Amino acid sequence: MTVAIITGASRGLGRALAAELAGRGYDLVLDGRDAEALREAAARLERDARSQRGAPGVRVRAVPGSVTDPAHREELVAAALALGGVDVLVNNASALGAEPLVPLAELPVAGLREALETNVTAPFALVRAVLPALRAAGGAVLNVSSDAAVEAYPTWGGYGAAKAALDQLSAVLAEEEPDIRVWWVDPGDLRTGLYAAAVPDDPDFGERALPEEVAPSFLRLLDERAPSGRYVARTAAAQVASPAAAAADRAGVR
Repeated sequence: MTVAIITGASRGLGRALAAELAGRGYDLVLDGRDAEALREAAARLERDARSQRGAPGVRVRAVPGSVTDPAHREELVAAALALGGVDVLVNNASALGAEPLVPLAELPVAGLREALETNVTAPFALVRAVLPALRAAGGAVLNVSSDAAVEAYPTWGGYGAAKAALDQLSAVLAEEEPDIRVWWVDPGDLRTGLYAAAVPDDPDFGERALPEEVAPSFLRLLDERAPSGRYVARTAAAQVASPAAAAADRAGVR
């Protein structure tokens, strides 16, 4: 069996990605701060996997906590190793720094620190912790990015800066670790609690894509062993088919 760690998996995109991986027979280690919601998500994933005709039973471990806590990160890694290793690490947990988002002149230093700790430091620490297992498995790292990492949007400065740092870490990791795949993916604006907290008065919120609609695009990278690089969920299929398109996104020109 293959094993994936997914952070921020109790709801939204993390939960949708977990469902896609469970459907492919992955054992899962799930992280989330809301213990009740996380355990409910884990139980639902196990039930759904069992109900799929021909799908093997999957083992799902719910490990509540904050990815900013080193002890919690150790628990996540230990749970994955107990299941057999780490084949995929999905760094999806995110923090905005302020809810709703505010201009940089109003962003508390503590808010920026929270965004950096959650969106950059925690993923970096998890990658370091599981690198030996990923190397052994020829595995993959999937970091959830944002268009705010490459575009300057008012009020998105702290979050965008953190995601830009994550993008750069991902790009360097891809160069340094050629035996694993590293993907940093912009999902677009989604109909999630995180986006609602960021922009609570968005008149188009009801028209945003649901996480379940974009999750298959993320998993196509895994299914087709796409080259390391930066991808945009809505065009991932075309990027996988066109290495030049993927290279352009990796350079931040799309």
